[in-house]
Amino acid sequence: MRWFWIDRFTEFERGRRAVAVKNVSLVEEQIDNYLPGFPIMPASVIIEGLAQTGGLLVGESSGFTDRVVLAKINSARFHELAVPGDTLTYTTIIETRQADGAIVRGTSHIQDRLQAEVELVFAHLGERFQGGDLFYPERLLCMVRLLGMYDVGRDEHGQPIVPPAYMLDAERVANLPGRRDAGGAGESAPAGSKNSQPAT
Repeated sequence: MRWFWIDRFTEFERGRRAVAVKNVSLVEEQIDNYLPGFPIMPASVIIEGLAQTGGLLVGESSGFTDRVVLAKINSARFHELAVPGDTLTYTTIIETRQADGAIVRGTSHIQDRLQAEVELVFAHLGERFQGGDLFYPERLLCMVRLLGMYDVGRDEHGQPIVPPAYMLDAERVANLPGRRDAGGAGESAPAGSKNSQPAT
């Protein structure tokens, strides 16, 4: 996954709620090329941003040991367009969480105006679906650090959240002298990879 659908987290409460911002810019290809001459943020990209905000919230609650994927968009309503110069504030709340997944409610605001609202279903792939892990842990760790998750994240007791030990171990191994690593932050792990741990 090379795309960053949000710019940074501003709030993150483990297992409950996350808030992120996305600045809409004309330099983004998906905006400039979507409707030439009428630049807007595509609705699908806004849903992706809400899904990334909510998916990382769901994944972090298990220490990124569950393979979490967006399974279904239950509903999506848009109240106004997002255009270059706007800042979207994505808020996601876990409504229900079970062993096989979670339901997340999300909203997008421009200033104090409701721009969009969605209900998303995330699934845990579990042992029923083989095919390897979704991300290299060191790259996922790099991504969530860039997004500021550990800068603002708090657990249920109000204490700062920290990366899981296996991700820190993977980061140390990846930084060993002589190790070749061709990927970047957020890049997906190949199917069946033994160098990664389950993640979102």
